[in-house]
Amino acid sequence: MIYLDSAATSLLKPSEVHSAVLDAMKTMASPGRGSHAPAEKAAETAFECRCLLADLFHVPEPEQVVFTMNATHGLNIAILSMIKPGDRVVVSGYEHNAVMRPLQLAGAQVDVAASPLFDAEAAVEAFAKRIPGAAAVVCNHVSNVFGFILPIDAIAALCREHGVPLIIDASQSAGVIGIDFTSLGARFMAMPGHKGLMGPQGTGVLICSGQVRPLMAGGTGSNSRSADMPDFLPDRLEAGTHNITGIAGLMAGAKYIKRLGTVRIEEYERKLMGLMRDALSKIPDLTVYAAQNPEMQTGVLSVKHEKHGCEAVAEALGARGVAVRAGMHCAPSAHESAGTLAEGTVRFSFSPFNTQAEVSTAAAITNRILKTL
Repeated sequence: MIYLDSAATSLLKPSEVHSAVLDAMKTMASPGRGSHAPAEKAAETAFECRCLLADLFHVPEPEQVVFTMNATHGLNIAILSMIKPGDRVVVSGYEHNAVMRPLQLAGAQVDVAASPLFDAEAAVEAFAKRIPGAAAVVCNHVSNVFGFILPIDAIAALCREHGVPLIIDASQSAGVIGIDFTSLGARFMAMPGHKGLMGPQGTGVLICSGQVRPLMAGGTGSNSRSADMPDFLPDRLEAGTHNITGIAGLMAGAKYIKRLGTVRIEEYERKLMGLMRDALSKIPDLTVYAAQNPEMQTGVLSVKHEKHGCEAVAEALGARGVAVRAGMHCAPSAHESAGTLAEGTVRFSFSPFNTQAEVSTAAAITNRILKTL
């Protein structure tokens, strides 16, 4: 199988991740729930993982790194910690439902800073008009549908200028693009463990700066006499038993990212995307959504055929051993911005474990499929 769906889940992972998960299952109990060796090893692993992630994203204190189930969990905590019914919240035109649905749940007045696909200057202008007076800004760093790198540095600067808190959805950028959380000055940044960070499913991270409201309550192994959740991080947001096997795997994935370097990863995935873009651009009746400036796009490429439905194309690719995703990708706002809302797109997304030969083969299979469907 040629796996080209890493924007959904990094199925292809470093072998160290598999080993770390198995080792944790055999040797670790729950952090903070005992003074015996298995509990202490779990606590040490959790703390080491926090420290590693804090270093990777330039976070001052490891306690600001909170473990979540996924990015959606973290975004819910961030949004529901800050937003009250009726608050005006500015978002980009490329948000995932992990942002839009929690805002709906919170009763926010959503104000979309709409801009054309791959137009960073227009995105900044749209945010500049809407940020003053807003209760918050929520913005994804990279579109999960198109790989469009939004100008997060400029958007963050506008938020700082106007004193508006910023929540960053780093689901498609964490582990792929270098991020300095402190320099951005964001209130929260959420990310999954199972995508660019190469960790297992069921892991995520929320980086916090400022007041937080627990989304759920329960045991933390600390302040056990109190009926209230602890008032300090990370305990305030980590009720219940940790996914320590996932955290161990996440740490192994993050070590791999740190060793390889995000610059190298970003460049390689963009190279693979470029090879696929060039090959698919030769196919008649196929629209390829690619930035004129490659620096504005990560290793994610969407396409749409004029005659053949996206789901049919993806199903045919899957039957021939090429794994991709088709449809809305849980981001209808992105499709509305790009004009693909009617049916969505077929998405190819790459990882450091894909090869140029795989890309060439997948492009050739796509070409044959579109001729015979």
